[in-house]
Amino acid sequence: MDIIKASGLTHDYITYDEDERPISVRHALENVDLAIEEGQFVAILGHNGSGKSTFAKHINALLLPTAGTVTVGGMDIADEANLWDIRQLAGMVFQNPDNQIIATVVEEDVAFGPENMGVPTKELEKRVAEALAAVGMTAFAKESPNKLSGGQKQRIAIAGALAMRPRCIVFDESTAMLDPSGRKEVVATMHRLNREEGITVLLITHYMDEAVGADRVIVLDGGHIAMDGTPKQVFARTEELLNLGMQLPKVTQLANALTAEGLPLPAPILTEEELIEELCRLRSKI
Repeated sequence: MDIIKASGLTHDYITYDEDERPISVRHALENVDLAIEEGQFVAILGHNGSGKSTFAKHINALLLPTAGTVTVGGMDIADEANLWDIRQLAGMVFQNPDNQIIATVVEEDVAFGPENMGVPTKELEKRVAEALAAVGMTAFAKESPNKLSGGQKQRIAIAGALAMRPRCIVFDESTAMLDPSGRKEVVATMHRLNREEGITVLLITHYMDEAVGADRVIVLDGGHIAMDGTPKQVFARTEELLNLGMQLPKVTQLANALTAEGLPLPAPILTEEELIEELCRLRSKI
């Protein structure tokens, strides 16, 4: 079942003069057709200006199509009557966790969303406890968010989205401001939620390594879908990715360099485990 579906999606950013007359138009997305199945982990890649974040903001109806349609859980985002239900179904986690954390105590911040939905007190306490447990932050429930690391703050932001009981969470460059350790723990949390809770995950990122574990990788370029497939299928198209101004995962770059030096390695290799396994296989033949 498709949880998100875009048909002919176009979004224009229009610049107006002082008299509110349009003076320029930039097509951020143009005639995009895309369907995402419930339960998938989808990574969306692309250089700056490719349309990644513009697409993400349509899923939560933060932006509306200039043309075409987007449905979330079968609901048209352009219908204002659907807005409340759509934003309960699809949670959003943005780049900077400090922009999403508003309370002075962790558990109060996680409770903010469902509390405003009118969730009863006992159910609210249960949701907060479950959300904190899901992101491994139960021990910090009574702490001030100001005392947390960047990765921990981002996990609190994820818990706040989880407490709303969404079926889908969109991570819009959610690891961009984190150090490598913080990125690793947040991405691990995304995969755990997808695997154990069945939550559909859309990861908007410019870090190629984060896309390796996805079920599906979509590459946007100039507001169009340039590639769509499994990580193996997408990262095998090395020249096309480089021509789009993108890089390969670091392990893939290393494996390709070893291949260029004469080692007969299969392509593409995406993880450290794959590379070690292949090197051990070659060593056993010596």
